[in-house]
Amino acid sequence: MFKRRPAPTRAPAAGGPRPPSNVTPPAFLESRRERGEGVLPRFQTMASDQPYAGGADKMASFRSRLRQAFTPSHPVADGRMFSGRQALLRTIIGAIENQRLHVVLYGERGIGKTSLLHMLRAAATDARYLVVYTSCGALSSFDEIFRGAAADIPLLYHSGFAPTDSEAERGSSLLDLLPQTQISPRVFGDLCAKLTGTRVLIILDEFDQCESAAFRRDIAELIKTLSDRLGRVQLVLSGVAGDLSDLVEHIPSIRRNIFALHVEKMSDAEIALIVANGERETGMTFEPTATAFVVAASRGSPYLANLICHHAGHMALNQQRTTVKPADVAQAVEQAAEEFAGRVSRPLVTRVARVMEGNGGGVAAAARAALAGDGAFTLQDLVSDQDIEAKRAQQLVSTLLTEGLLREVPGDEAPSYRFTDDGLPAYIWMSWARDGLEAIPVPPPVRKTTSTGA
Repeated sequence: MFKRRPAPTRAPAAGGPRPPSNVTPPAFLESRRERGEGVLPRFQTMASDQPYAGGADKMASFRSRLRQAFTPSHPVADGRMFSGRQALLRTIIGAIENQRLHVVLYGERGIGKTSLLHMLRAAATDARYLVVYTSCGALSSFDEIFRGAAADIPLLYHSGFAPTDSEAERGSSLLDLLPQTQISPRVFGDLCAKLTGTRVLIILDEFDQCESAAFRRDIAELIKTLSDRLGRVQLVLSGVAGDLSDLVEHIPSIRRNIFALHVEKMSDAEIALIVANGERETGMTFEPTATAFVVAASRGSPYLANLICHHAGHMALNQQRTTVKPADVAQAVEQAAEEFAGRVSRPLVTRVARVMEGNGGGVAAAARAALAGDGAFTLQDLVSDQDIEAKRAQQLVSTLLTEGLLREVPGDEAPSYRFTDDGLPAYIWMSWARDGLEAIPVPPPVRKTTSTGA
C-alpha cells in the first residue's frame, strides 16, 4: 500500500501569508481598526494652509475657515473679524486726529487691546500716517526702541532736506541724523519737531513688560517734549494695568497731553457678535442656546469667547456636523479648563481643588469677580455682584489668602484682592463651568448682527 504523501509546502505569495478564509480576526483587532488606532496621526492641512489633495476629511474646508475665524492665540488682524469695538476705535482716532493727543490704553490681559491696536494701525495707514509698531520687552531701552523708530521714518520728511537731495534719494532715514552716543528723549523729540508733510504714530504694545523705571520716565519726558514742540509724532502706549499710574511714570506732568482709556470687558451683545462673525466666515451655525453658553462662559472676554468657539467648532466638525450644539460648547469648556490647568503650577492646581471641594460655587464667584474687575475685586464686589452674604464672602477670602491663592492689595478706602497667578481666575472659572454650564446664569439669546469691520 502506498502512503499518501503530504502536500508540498508552497512559498507564500508576494503579498505575504494569507489567513485561512474560515478564521475570524479577534474582536479587539476589529475595534482598533474602527477607532483608527495604530495609525500615526498627521496634520490635516499642508503648510500652505491647503488640505491634502484627495484627503478623506470632508470637513477640511470648514476646519480651515474655522482656524481663520476664531484665533484665540493671535490678535485680530482682519477687519471683518473685528467685533464690538467700533465706538472705542472711533474715540481713539478722534483723540489722535482732532486733539493731537498721545494715547494710553490699559486693561486686563486678553481683553483685546492688541487687536484694537492692529485696527488702529490699519486705519492710520489708510490715512497715510507713518506707523511704527513695537512690542516692548523686559529689557527694552529708550535708545534701542527709538533708534528703530527713526529708521522707519524717511529723511525726505525732514524739513532740512529737499526730496531731490542725495540723502533723501538714497532712502536715508532719521536714523542717519542721530548721534552714535545714547540718545535722550530731548534729542529724539527735537529731531521729530522738524518733520513736515506727514504724521507719525509710534505704537508701543506690551508697555507693562518693560521693567526699567528709567525707560518709563524717558517716555513721559518724550511725550512732554513732543507736545511742547508741536511735533507731528504721537505715541500710543498699551499694557496690562488696573490703573493708569501703574503703567506710566510721572502722570501729573503729562496728564493734559494724553488720552487715557481703560479697555473694558465686552458686553453680551459684543460677544454674540464674535460668534455671528465666525458663523459668517465659516459657513457654520451656532444654535441659539450654544451662543448663549458661549456668552455666559466667556464673561466678556474676547479671548475666552474665541477659544471656546474654536474648540466647539472642531467638536462639531469631528461629528461631521456644521451646526454647533450646546454639548459642543460644554466639551469646549472642558478642553479649555485642561489647557489652563497646564499653564498653572501643579501646587496651585492642587490647592484650588482642595478649596473647591464643598465650596466650588464660592471660589468660582471670586474668580468671576476677578475676571469682571481686571483681575482685582473687593469684598463688596463679592457681596453685591455675586450674591454672596458678607460673612461668607469674608470667610472665603480668608481661606483663599491662607491657601496662598489670593494676595491683598491695599487701597485708599478698602483693600482689593488679586489671585497670586494671573491664570488662576480663568482656570477656576473654566473648571467650574466644565462641571455643568446649566449652573451658570445664562443670558437670553442675543440677536446677532454681523459686523463688516471697523
